[in-house]
Amino acid sequence: MMKAYFRGFMMITTRMLEKPLWMMLLCSLCIMSLVYANHSVWDLPVAVIDQDHSSASRMMTRSLDASSKIAVKTYNTVEEAQQDLVGRKLFAVVVLPHNMEKRILHGENVTIPAYGDATSRLANGQIEMDILAAYRTMLLSYNQELMMNNGFTPTQIDKILSPIKAQTVDLFNPGISFAAITFPGLMVMLLQHSLLIAGTRTSIVLHSLPQGKPPLPVYLGCLSALIPIWLFLSVVLFVVWPMLLGYRQTAPIPEILLLTFPFILATLGFAKLITECLRNVELIYLTLAMVTTPVFYISGTIWPLQSMPAWVRFISHLLPSTWATKAIASVNQMGLSISEVGFEVMMLLVLGVVYASLGLLVAALRDGHLRRFISARRHRRHTAP
Repeated sequence: MMKAYFRGFMMITTRMLEKPLWMMLLCSLCIMSLVYANHSVWDLPVAVIDQDHSSASRMMTRSLDASSKIAVKTYNTVEEAQQDLVGRKLFAVVVLPHNMEKRILHGENVTIPAYGDATSRLANGQIEMDILAAYRTMLLSYNQELMMNNGFTPTQIDKILSPIKAQTVDLFNPGISFAAITFPGLMVMLLQHSLLIAGTRTSIVLHSLPQGKPPLPVYLGCLSALIPIWLFLSVVLFVVWPMLLGYRQTAPIPEILLLTFPFILATLGFAKLITECLRNVELIYLTLAMVTTPVFYISGTIWPLQSMPAWVRFISHLLPSTWATKAIASVNQMGLSISEVGFEVMMLLVLGVVYASLGLLVAALRDGHLRRFISARRHRRHTAP
């Protein structure tokens, strides 16, 4: 039995090493992830039209330009800035209106028009926060000046404008950006997709051998040969490549392997079920190509699971990538321990067992083994004395 297992293991391992097409996956993932090389959005070009030309408008412009997310570009007219916004040369347009400083000094409400490119919600959100922060800084400065002119002392002004001193301290996962969470999610999704293709392809080749289906030990040995290769890929994509890009990581390699191993088992179980349900290479490739993008969207990587409808969340929890993304990002980027993601690891193992069992059941139904087994049981029951 063990000889048959190792024979199948060595057969697939030798073929994988002779034709390392899986290295194309490594190159492809590295190229795709280069979009996250800057970690987050910085120096977004934003047009500022200063129609007031006052101390307040210049202060507002300097505050915007000093922010990390915005790179100010001055324009003379709104029409010219809007043309560049439509041409995707700008992310937003901010107009500082006439008499802005006078209205502020008279205590009147001031509206600062801002137009954003809604096609990039992440950039829009960053720009909006920086505009609000710059506006508050300017108002705080003018409020302090007005109160000083009316006889308030600096201590009184400080207590009135800032009655509570707030201080933020990075106690948990400091420095985490949107890209740092999306990056491992992308890696998990593509690892799952590639392993599904390799697992289904291996199973179909074994099913179509001239001598017929191989024994179970040989079959398990062949699928087991995929595990070391994808463990190696996980180390490169979850440890080496993020380190080269400069991402903060908190998990050592043994912990990454410990999290990736149940994910690989769950994906192989899922591949077994897909193989037995479809049993056609072209149909499998077409199905996997069509479902990859929807699976990425419902995995919780770019949209929170809590905001999804209950039935979508249920489908998402049936996918190995959902649990693997949460576990790997939590340990490697957010600083959690292995014990704190134990439930996710357990769910990956459960999914692997369930999918593999369903695959074996579907195979027994399609090959007639289950029907023959039931008929034999009935026959023995009727012929028993």
